[in-house]
Amino acid sequence: MSRSERLLTLLQVLRSYRPPVSGHVLARDTGVSIRTLYRDIASLQAQGAAIEGEPGVGYVMKHSFMLPPMMFAPEELDALVLGMRLVAEQGDKGLAQAGKSTRTPSTSTCCGVRYATSAN
Repeated sequence: MSRSERLLTLLQVLRSYRPPVSGHVLARDTGVSIRTLYRDIASLQAQGAAIEGEPGVGYVMKHSFMLPPMMFAPEELDALVLGMRLVAEQGDKGLAQAGKSTRTPSTSTCCGVRYATSAN
């Protein structure tokens, strides 16, 4: 795993925890040593990530810090496209329009990935 992938993974893992989480748990969840985790957290903090905490206390990402997901697993992309289709077909007027505006008649685009769809 590249360093950039590792840092993005760490951000995603931190976002999944509400209460502060220990460095050992984060290291386990991301598959790195505790020493690498501490360096990665310091690097993210230096780049502006709103991560609070310290070794021995735990870490938490501020709720106000918003970073859109940058990587999706194929299953996550499928779920996003399926959700947009469902909202476009069954959502209230505003949501249905928003769901439809994400698609063209022959393709759906999600996060730069184009999916073939049936014509509506």
